[in-house]
Amino acid sequence: MVKSMTGFGRACKEIDGYMITVELKSVNHRYFEFSCRCPRQYGFIDDKIKSFINSKVARGKIECFVGIEALNTESADVVVNNTLASAYVKALKELSDNYGLKEDFGACAIARFPDVLVVRKSEEDEEKIWQLVKSVAEEAVDKFIKMREVEGKKMYDDVYSRSQFILDTVSFIEERSPQTVKEYNDKLVERVHELLGDVSLDEGRILQEVAIYADKVAVAEETVRLRSHISQLRDFISSDEAVGRKLDFLVQEINRETNTIGSKCNDVEIARKVVDVKAEIEKIREQIQNIE
Repeated sequence: MVKSMTGFGRACKEIDGYMITVELKSVNHRYFEFSCRCPRQYGFIDDKIKSFINSKVARGKIECFVGIEALNTESADVVVNNTLASAYVKALKELSDNYGLKEDFGACAIARFPDVLVVRKSEEDEEKIWQLVKSVAEEAVDKFIKMREVEGKKMYDDVYSRSQFILDTVSFIEERSPQTVKEYNDKLVERVHELLGDVSLDEGRILQEVAIYADKVAVAEETVRLRSHISQLRDFISSDEAVGRKLDFLVQEINRETNTIGSKCNDVEIARKVVDVKAEIEKIREQIQNIE
């Protein structure tokens, strides 16, 4: 079954001394586009999680958030950048002396300046961290794909029903097309009688004209190809693979055959049906823009 490119999935778990959150959301896109936000010190996660998500998802613009919080506070120390703190104190004293200001700054004031206090964490095992993140990401991806599948089922039902309308219309055209030739023959004979009266008709000439007309308005080849394209369309939307691009090309072919029928037919009823089919094709085109 086809999947939508719109989806959302989130998982949060406390595991082995860490609180890990993975959140995924996506919208439609022609290709696979991935962006990730995670804590700076865990930047090594970016490429790993991109490859992991890409192994599960083929298309879509995906935004990923990874939160990693170490619950073991003993693994972190806060140290003073004495060089920078000394420079700040010196600058503040100079400011006080030059402008006659009161020296009312203390440790708290100095600590507020950027990079005076530095958090240093003990080195962490990158592979261990990745395996923890991956276990949570798997749960988030499962929810993400499930939502895509639910949306995909709705699109499948819609596209399938519209393809049935097209097939029903093709059947009507196939039945109606021979009648248009007979009607042309009758009108031609009637017209000749009006012009020539009771003069005997050249039946051979009449049949030749009708044959030429029948050849011009024949749409059997187009209707056969349309049926084949619709069959392919249904196979594609029943597939578990990413078929969005194939569907886009196939709908172009369906539209081309429909246009040919419209240009060849010389019948009001068929022309109206062609307009209806083109409207359904456009709605199918809109749907498949969001199919993976």
